[in-house]
Amino acid sequence: MPRTTTRARPTGYPGYSETLPREPESAATARRLVRVALSVRGLDDLAGDGAVIVSELVSNAVQHARRPCIRVAIDHPGAARVRIGVIDFSKVPPSLQEPGADEESGRGLALVAQLAEDWGTDVLPCGKRVWALLCARDDGEHRRAREAAPVRILA
Repeated sequence: MPRTTTRARPTGYPGYSETLPREPESAATARRLVRVALSVRGLDDLAGDGAVIVSELVSNAVQHARRPCIRVAIDHPGAARVRIGVIDFSKVPPSLQEPGADEESGRGLALVAQLAEDWGTDVLPCGKRVWALLCARDDGEHRRAREAAPVRILA
């Protein structure tokens, strides 16, 4: 069974990462990690969206990855920005779905697209990183702009 490890970067903006077992219960640990990382930077107002995003990304990795562990990484590319990523060992890129009204799954990435400023996938030698960027703002203008923006589909 993989061991849980947490590392904070020694320099620059704090970044956090943790290796977790590829199981549904890991979403709770990932949410706690996101809340801590955001709290340290004074970005508590992003914690709700961050928790939903990491839950969806972990859920997708648990469902589609091949190895027994995943990695959650939280970086702060700027004072008011946070990038939440989930790394798994599958090279199959995620895609937005248009599930029917009676289907129970398939809406996670659409939710991530609505909550995040931006999101995407980085191909890695060992698999992929699916990430979402959150940005703190003083007003609700950025959320209104996101809600009006078209949903981007990655192939």
